[in-house]
Amino acid sequence: MNQQVLDPCCGSKMFWFDNDHPDVLFGDIRDESHILCDGRKLEIKPDQVLDFRNLPFDDESFKLVVFDPPHLVRAGENGWQKKKYGKLGQEWKEDIKNGFKECFRVLATGGVLIFKWNETQIKTSEILKLTDVKPLFGHVSGKRANTHWVCFMKTNNS
Repeated sequence: MNQQVLDPCCGSKMFWFDNDHPDVLFGDIRDESHILCDGRKLEIKPDQVLDFRNLPFDDESFKLVVFDPPHLVRAGENGWQKKKYGKLGQEWKEDIKNGFKECFRVLATGGVLIFKWNETQIKTSEILKLTDVKPLFGHVSGKRANTHWVCFMKTNNS
């Protein structure tokens, strides 16, 4: 494995400038295609099918991890939001907690974890309680200021 960057919940790679960047390993639990209600094709084609709660990588394998898990707990079974963003299950707190643990486990000491969360259904403050690692800084974005980008760094104390 030559990639230095892991995106374990890449979905359709919406925020990436280069969807095939050679330094990034794109992973997702889904590998599927959909036609959305407006006729656009949605492709979820990871390099590797994987589960962010149980990553198949050695400790400290990546210098950068981008953790953008599903943020919805309520979404129609065939709705476009579920197709686009995925959906968390009933055990979402445990899932996100395990996701943070796994992302920090595979992150090298001195490495950076970028966490992205949309708080339309669950507040970012609730999510950040699911990890013991304290963020360095964050930024709110989007028309309704619902999307939060948060930066963590793995130190010897993390």
